[in-house]
Parts: sequence; structure tokens; C-alpha cells
Amino acid sequence: MIITLTVTLALIATTGRGKPDIYRDADGSVAPGSIAEKIFVPIGGVEQGMIIRTRDINNPVLLFVHGGPGFPTYFLVEKYNPGLEEHFTVCYWEQRCGGLSWSPDMTPESITLDRLTADAIEVTNYLRKRFEKEKIYILAHSGGTTIALPAVARAPELYHAYISMAQLTRQRESEKIAYDYMLELYRSEGNSKMARRLEKYNGVESDADVLAFYNSGLRDMTMHELGIGTMRTMRSVFRDIFLESWRCSAYTLREKINLWRAKMVFLPKTNLRRETLFTDFAKEYPELKVPVYFVCGRHDLTVNTGLTREYYDRLKAPVKRFYLFENSAHSPLFEEPERFREEVIEGLQVAGFGTGIRG
Repeated sequence: MIITLTVTLALIATTGRGKPDIYRDADGSVAPGSIAEKIFVPIGGVEQGMIIRTRDINNPVLLFVHGGPGFPTYFLVEKYNPGLEEHFTVCYWEQRCGGLSWSPDMTPESITLDRLTADAIEVTNYLRKRFEKEKIYILAHSGGTTIALPAVARAPELYHAYISMAQLTRQRESEKIAYDYMLELYRSEGNSKMARRLEKYNGVESDADVLAFYNSGLRDMTMHELGIGTMRTMRSVFRDIFLESWRCSAYTLREKINLWRAKMVFLPKTNLRRETLFTDFAKEYPELKVPVYFVCGRHDLTVNTGLTREYYDRLKAPVKRFYLFENSAHSPLFEEPERFREEVIEGLQVAGFGTGIRG
């Protein structure tokens, strides 16, 4: 079994060119005006990696802020191809210490939400200058919302709109709701083995227990097994996340290793997960001065949709819209991409903030 796994990883890890796919015309030539590049830019004093792709360089610019915390998901973009690049020039920035931006010179103490927020603003200004845009769009997913939300609050003049997918609010409470749901479900199904494994976290009543649960592999495994994790149809973290990341053609072998080195070894030593759990983002940011578009999956218990809706209802913003995706869990962009394009992007166009967005 171990030999088979090793051979499998070796084969899939060495596939691909280590470059993002380029856009080609029908005759196979590179589509004029398109971009497909992986670059490294000094941000906040360190080299940070990003992948920039678009069908048309004249498109508006969109900064995609991945979640994790600190775990890039470009490999899911490559697999599910949600098509954002048809409407935007998309920058898939990989945050310091994660993925392309991994560096052995970083210390765990230097990785904070405040530092990542400052990085996001600096990346925004890099994109504005490079593509000669007064403002850009920002789309954040899950843990990325803990960076993008404060960035938009601090510098609203830089952004056309804030698009949030699985917005975090009170994540400690979200973990408790998910834990109770999973424990009750396993008990009702008579799955005493899984129930006992969850019971070891003592109901995630104390801060120490909820942090231990949040950091555990059991949390992710059970969420995926029950269809409330990354995607409703994903049932295996190993098959659908781990192996898929090694298939990504945009990464070199070293970059794939760094992706998991950061997630499994380095990031647990930082304070990011504690900050994520114990910050009340709804309380910290009651008002935004840009249009806000919240996107949630009905089956998402990774970041509780009900808590996100409560925040949306209280949030003050010049324009706001809430999209509930009935057939999605944590990642509507990948689970229902056609609807995402039709409704969310159309919503930007109709509101008048989508000037230049291609239909």
C-alpha cells in the first residue's frame, strides 16, 4: 500500500509544466490580449507568488484571496475551471508562508491577520498600478474573508466591490454548531466509533477544546464525509484535496511540497487559527463603504451560513446582496460555477459597479 501510494504521488507530482495554462485560439496560437503567468513580487518585504490569468487584458481586475488560513486553492480553480478569467483579469495571490509564497526565512510570530491584511492592500496597489485601474474587485473565500474584509474596511477607495464566499463572523460559534450537528448525526446513525472520537473534544465547550478540534484532522475528515466541507460532493480529504493538489500543472514539484509543508508543519505554529476562531468579525466590521456581495452554500457548516446571514442582515453598506446556493456546501464558485457567473457577475453588472465586465 505504501509503495503504491509513493509511486502514485511520484507520477502525479511530476506531471505538468509548472506553469498555468495559457489561452489559445482555434489554430493553437496564443490568444492575443490574454495572460497566463506565474510571478513573484516583493510584498511586505518578502517575495510572494501569484498566478494571473485572463482571456482579455482589458477586463476589470479581480483579486482572489484564498482561505485556509494560508492554504491556496488554485488547484481547485484549475480542476473546476469556474471561468472568472472570461470576465476579469484574475490575480490568484498566494499569501505569505503559503504555497508559492512559502519561505523558510519567515517566523511563525510574523504571520498575523494584520500583516496579511497589509499584504492584501499592497497586492491591490500593485495590480492597480500594473493594469492602470483606479479600483479593482476583491473576491475572498472562507479564511480569506478575515483578510479581505479588513482590507476593504481600511481602504474602500481601492475597491469597486467586495465579493465574499463563506464569510467568517463568529467562527468559534460556527465550530460548536458543526460539532454538535456531526455528533448528533453519528449518534442517531448508531455510529458509536465516530461519536466516541468526537466526544474526546468534550463538546468543544472550552477555548482549548475548540482550538484542538479546529486544528484536528478529524474535523476536516468528518465534514467531508458528511458533505458539509469544501464541497458537498467531496467525501475524502485525501482523494479530493491532497491528491488533487499534486496534480496541479501550474506548480513545480518543489512548490507542491511547499504547499503542504506550510499547511501541515509551519502554519499550526502561527497564531492565525486562534485569531480566526476568537475574533468576532461581525462586531469588528459593522459597516463597509463599498458594495457587498455575500455568497453562501446551504449545506456549509465549515463556515456556518446562518451566522453569515445574521451578519449580512446587520451590515451597513451602500449596496448589498445575498446569494444562497442550494446545491453547495463551502465553495459555490466550484460547485455551481454557472450559477455563480450568471447571478453574481450579473448582479455586479446590474448594480452599475461592473463597468467593463464582459457578459
